[in-house]
Amino acid sequence: MTAKQLPGGTYRVGDLDLTRVGYGAMQLAGPGVFGPPADRDGAIAVLRAAVDAGINHLDTADFYGPYETNELIHEALAPYPDDLHIVTKVGARRDEQGGWPPARRPEQLREQVYENLKHLGLDVLDVVNLRVGGVHSPEPGSLAEPFEALAQLREQGLIRHLGVSNVTAEQLAEARAIAPVVTVQNMYNIAQRDDDGLVAATAADGIAFVPYFPLGGFSPLQSDALDAVAKRLDATPMAVALAWLLRRSPNILLIPGTSNVAHLRENIAGAGLDLPADARAELDAIGT
Repeated sequence: MTAKQLPGGTYRVGDLDLTRVGYGAMQLAGPGVFGPPADRDGAIAVLRAAVDAGINHLDTADFYGPYETNELIHEALAPYPDDLHIVTKVGARRDEQGGWPPARRPEQLREQVYENLKHLGLDVLDVVNLRVGGVHSPEPGSLAEPFEALAQLREQGLIRHLGVSNVTAEQLAEARAIAPVVTVQNMYNIAQRDDDGLVAATAADGIAFVPYFPLGGFSPLQSDALDAVAKRLDATPMAVALAWLLRRSPNILLIPGTSNVAHLRENIAGAGLDLPADARAELDAIGT
């Protein structure tokens, strides 16, 4: 399967053509995104299956594990295909209890960029997202100092493109005044749509919007309307949710994660599910 055969085709991110159906590596780490995977061979098989399926957009972070997912990506896929693009995040660490404390001082960000390069085995990172808010939502405040630090690393040639994660519209505007922003990665799915306005705004500006937790994350999506549409279409609720996202806006890129090859293939197929107009109207009403 090629990128053009994947549901949704590709979307231009900076000078990169990313498949709109991507793969999120978070679930490859251990429980709670902490520690090594229970099945290392299985994790490597999923990564290879994603690339074999035509996916060229992998999402990761060095604080997944920590370090586990990036080391798995390197082991499974290096030397990397020329058209494979890895998007990573900085701005947080993991503590001994598995928490996600912020780490956004300039020296911390520089260290994290070098760690990503080391663990992925790269000389330059395609896209680096600055994680600003908490796990589930943005937090108020300026991002100028950390984003300026990443902009300097971009000017030094360590990063090709910059993005932001867990941000408000105001924080996005602040970042764009410092350096070009090619991606916004916020929590968004069919049932959690606080960012409807931001999806429209980024689409108008040619910025990719990449929902994390597109299937609900640690708490899978629950919706009677979603279940009813899925039953009517003889599909799973997760397939319907992915198909709705892909059709929600042309700038939405999907990064569903799984540690299972069969689930990976189901996610790819699900994203290509045809949604009749009446089903889309019913789904559009969820979360509004």
